[in-house]
Formats: sequence, C-alpha cells, structure tokens
Amino acid sequence: MIVRADLHLHSCVSPCGDLFMSPRQIVKTLKEKHIALAALTDHNVALNCPAFAACCKEAGIAALYGMEAQTAEEIHVLCLFPELQTALDFCASWYETLPNVMNKPEVTGDQVYVNERDEIIGEVEKYLITSAPYTLDECAELVHKAGGLVIPAHVDRPAFSMMSQLGAIVAGDWDALEFVRPHVLQERARQSENCGKESGRTSMQRVQGSARITNHIDVENVRQAIAALPIVLPAPYAITTSSDAHYVEHIGRRAFELDIGDEPLVTESGIVNLAAVRAGLERRVVHP
Repeated sequence: MIVRADLHLHSCVSPCGDLFMSPRQIVKTLKEKHIALAALTDHNVALNCPAFAACCKEAGIAALYGMEAQTAEEIHVLCLFPELQTALDFCASWYETLPNVMNKPEVTGDQVYVNERDEIIGEVEKYLITSAPYTLDECAELVHKAGGLVIPAHVDRPAFSMMSQLGAIVAGDWDALEFVRPHVLQERARQSENCGKESGRTSMQRVQGSARITNHIDVENVRQAIAALPIVLPAPYAITTSSDAHYVEHIGRRAFELDIGDEPLVTESGIVNLAAVRAGLERRVVHP
C-alpha cells in the first residue's frame, strides 16, 4: 500500500505559524489533500498534539506526534513518536532545558495551544525558536531511546540545517533526511568534482569568502554561498520531503509517497505502525 505523507507541520503554537493553523484546520486541509499519514511538529513543544490526535482520529488520518527540535548547533530535527503520551512527556522534558528567554508576542508572534474545538487553553511562556543544550547526536540518541524516529529537517536549506550549520550533510543515526529540493542531490553530484578542485579551499572557506564578512554579515550572500555548497550523502539514507507548513495553503505542498507494502498503517491499538513506516522509509533509501 502506498500512502501520501506529510511529516512536518506547524500549528498556532509555533511563533512563526499562522494563528489560523489550528489542529482542526490542519486536519481538514490534510483530508482535502488526501494525506493519509501526518505529523504535527511544532518548534520544541508538542502541546497542540492532543487536539491534533482527536481531530485525526475523527478524520481517519494516521498521526505521528512530536516536535521540530532545535539542537545546540541550531539544527532542526523532526522527533516523531507513534504514542501521544510519549511525545508529550519527551517534548515537555526537552522544553524544560530551553533557555529562559521569554516570548514577546507583539515582537516574535503568539504561541498558543488549543483544544479540538479551536478554543485557546494556554500560551507558552518561553520563546520557542531557541536551542536546547543537546547536540544533534545526543538528540537522536534520546529520541531513539524513547522509541521515536529521527529525521534532520530541511537539510539543504540555508538556515537551521546541516548545510547551514555544518557545511555538509553528516553521517549519524538518522531514520531519514528531509530535503526541500531532493533533486539537488543529482545536480550537486555532477558539480562536486569541480568543487573539490578549487585550489584546496574548504567549503566553509568558500562560504566566508563569498559572504565577505567584515564588521557585518551580508545575509543574502551567506545564503547564496551555502546554497552553492556541494550536497553529498555520506552514506545511504532514506530521503523524504514534507511541507514544513506554517500557513494553511502550504499544507501538503511537498507530501511524499510511502510504500508500506502489505503492512497495516495503524495497529489494532489505534496507533501508527512504526514498523510499517520504517519499512516504507527503507524503500526510499538513496545511495551516495
């Protein structure tokens, strides 16, 4: 069986998310776009996952729960769990480690969580786009220990990604890698040989040279320089794409197909069959 999946969605609790992105509205749009498997992944919290779970159950959509964690390196990572309570406990512990930087809604945006009827039941105090003290590898270890999936997010994007923070896609215990533009793997593979011959300069030296960093940073030049870096997989990994939707109209824009074979998507107990998801990801492995 092949299912359409979108495993990167933000709701109204993310400060950069639209207030119209309530769990009920998200699920309504997922249903309209024939998404069968979805994950709610707000920044560093899972407080809208209970409402998301209730709405998904009502709509017949298989749901994963978790967050888009921000590591010590300022890399974003999708942390996904099949059981709601596990996600809530894990994300609550993660939130406690965030710095005590309070959110200022009038400056950085609202961070509200709601029930399944779209009624506001609380507001998150700490600003959510900050880093926990855990490294990328430590994050993966913690999530796997709790029984979840680890997918570094938008690895080819020029911000909050492996490429922006590390200058390369690095090997690790990842269940998949999320790309915004997976076709760059083929494009950059053709360019990588030439890039490696540039008079011994390293990738990050090229970034610094292109950005011409003096007493200020030309952000656009930095973005362009990072986008020009060779993207090479260090090992075989499953490749996914997801919407990273912050607005209703973006939901499902990069949904991907997951072939789970003859396995049921949902177990008899009503949770996502993680073994089937893992098997589907195995069928999406791309070799360097």
